[in-house]
Amino acid sequence: MTQPAPRSLRSLHLDAGRAWRGGQRQVFLLARELRARGSEPLIVGVRGAPLLERAQTAGLATAAAPMRADWDLRSAKRVRSIVRTWHPDVVHAHDARSHAIALIALAGDSTPLVVTRRVTFSLKSVRVKYGPRVARYVAISEAVKSAMERDGISPHRIDVVHSGVPTPVVQVRRDWRAELGWPADTVIAGIVGAMTAEKGLEQLFHMTAWLPDEAIARTRVVMLGGKETGPTSIGPLKAWRAGFVTEIYDAMAGLDVLWHPSLEEGLGTALIDALALSVPPVAYAVGGVPEIVDSGVNGLLVQPGNVQAFSESHVQMLAAETRERLGAAGPARAADFGVERMADGVEQVYYRVLTSLS
Repeated sequence: MTQPAPRSLRSLHLDAGRAWRGGQRQVFLLARELRARGSEPLIVGVRGAPLLERAQTAGLATAAAPMRADWDLRSAKRVRSIVRTWHPDVVHAHDARSHAIALIALAGDSTPLVVTRRVTFSLKSVRVKYGPRVARYVAISEAVKSAMERDGISPHRIDVVHSGVPTPVVQVRRDWRAELGWPADTVIAGIVGAMTAEKGLEQLFHMTAWLPDEAIARTRVVMLGGKETGPTSIGPLKAWRAGFVTEIYDAMAGLDVLWHPSLEEGLGTALIDALALSVPPVAYAVGGVPEIVDSGVNGLLVQPGNVQAFSESHVQMLAAETRERLGAAGPARAADFGVERMADGVEQVYYRVLTSLS
């Protein structure tokens, strides 16, 4: 039976990210929700990073540390000073670099350390970083927990708390066909993310080789994220790089299908956003993705790396009735991954850690 978590605790959140990605979004959403519940979160990040800028705009307490490397002694000294001045009830490290820095900063200090793990690839420095100094681990999916167990972390030290996203509010749905002069019968496939290699963009080039001519003629691609903007192509497919989009829900609501070709994914919050917006995804069944997408119910999943199957799934999505059926089931599933539920789970972790010390 879960216990009510303390509502006025102080939590110090460390994140070394220099860009605005899924992990930084989760730190921001968690801190904002904890503050709304009467707690006092403090975000320590890199000066000038989007996370700190957004947190400051939202009125959240922030502090800066350079965090240039995993074992950055200067940053550890800075974090140690913040801990001694601010007296948090718990320190929460949200990425691998801040995890290492926190271990140094808390040497000789009794403040409990909680660490979030967001990826499924193998742990590094297991003996050094994953020892008893960490009070609890938060895995963002069962897949991440399983990966940690394979590397020797006891399952009794890991709590699964799925990432959470807010219910999207669409102000003005983007009409990509009208904006870009694409035909009315075009099916808009969207890719959302940092547009980096690990997100599987190369997979799409291989996938297009399996698309029939009719699918190529009817498909256009919008790429939401990254720094580049303007027209481009993915194999024979015409595409548009929209770059970083501020009103991301408006942009995603204008898609017909979400393509998620990543071959490694801790969970995949872009998938949750798409489901909430009734945009059915085609994705590889990797990591925590099957914990979100029920294939054939609210989207289509294919075996990792099977570009022919990915292509065939997109061809299925060309049928409006298929998109409508799968899309209609999306919002109910997305509701299982709300910010409130995520914050509940993290609070319960804090509660277990603090009560074990009393």
